[in-house]
Amino acid sequence: MSDCIFCRIVAGEIPAARVFEDEATIAFMDIGAVNPGHVLVATRAHVANVFDLDDAQAAALMRTVARVSRAVRDAFAPAGINLFQANGRAAGQTVFHFHVHVLPREEGDGMRLDWPVKNPPREELVANAERLRAVLRG
Repeated sequence: MSDCIFCRIVAGEIPAARVFEDEATIAFMDIGAVNPGHVLVATRAHVANVFDLDDAQAAALMRTVARVSRAVRDAFAPAGINLFQANGRAAGQTVFHFHVHVLPREEGDGMRLDWPVKNPPREELVANAERLRAVLRG
């Protein structure tokens, strides 16, 4: 896709500080890095979101995420690491090419990831689990 910035990075049309590449994935430094070692891991093929990933792409991407996360840990010794991935505008997705942020964390770095805990009743959790099982069974 000629208008996708990540496709252009994959194609070498836009420079990026590449960290790792294989046949299915690419990892490069985030130009909007929060902390040193902030890496984006993306599919090489244009896939807009998690819903469009096939199982092979999902497996390859997670292998690269785990490998890069270990490298970030060993190279930068952060206090922690977040993996962040968004699907759709409502979830905060801004680049519509599937990618995962490997985000090294330090105490007091200003990053926040919190949500309002609603504590639904157990019956609602059980009903929701059944709805999901039904879809997964096909």
